Amino acid sequence: MRVAIAGAGAVGRSIAGELLENGHEVLLIDKAPTAISVERVPQAEWLLADACEITSLDEAALQRCNVVIAATGDDKVNLVVSLLAKTEYGVPRVVARVNNPKNEWLFNEAWGVDVAVSTPRLMSALVEEAVSVGDLVRLLRFSHGDANLVELTLPEESALAGTQVGDVEWPQDTSLVTIIRGTRVLTPSKEDSLEPGDELLFVAAQAREEQLEELLSVRREGA
Repeated sequence: MRVAIAGAGAVGRSIAGELLENGHEVLLIDKAPTAISVERVPQAEWLLADACEITSLDEAALQRCNVVIAATGDDKVNLVVSLLAKTEYGVPRVVARVNNPKNEWLFNEAWGVDVAVSTPRLMSALVEEAVSVGDLVRLLRFSHGDANLVELTLPEESALAGTQVGDVEWPQDTSLVTIIRGTRVLTPSKEDSLEPGDELLFVAAQAREEQLEELLSVRREGA
């Protein structure tokens, strides 16, 4: 998979390193000469250019990329890069970094963004996830379909504890994608039982989140 990353700062370089370790082809783009540190990520391709300019993106051959990541520290730049990647080059997957939470509402399909990653939101979500059992925590927002990646740790008193996945009437527009049980990561099957303490990850429509939380957190009668 070929991935172009706009922004070669600490965030961009870190993403590039992870992708390279997983065998992907990575191009880092930045207009600041001081950001071009080839020795820090020597396996990546580097391009000194303004990612907001069509000529630069032509040089980067963005049409050959499977994914573009707008990872600069400027939300305006990330939005422009996302829009150009999607509309001018037809990049299948565009991921954008949100620096200011007040701008998060802009990072949607209209601007070419498939996945918006807000570092402040993610950090707060991880803090909530660490201390909350039975509360739904939103980890990531997907622009397409108004869906979110959400997590809930199944409490001891949940009525669904011990229930098989296939026997649960999940809300519409909701999909259980992963069960984290201790150190194990399980791809759920219909025969898998839900156990107290399981971390359940769902992709769910935002309108269904409250219904999902009520389903998983409901107490048994007399509890």
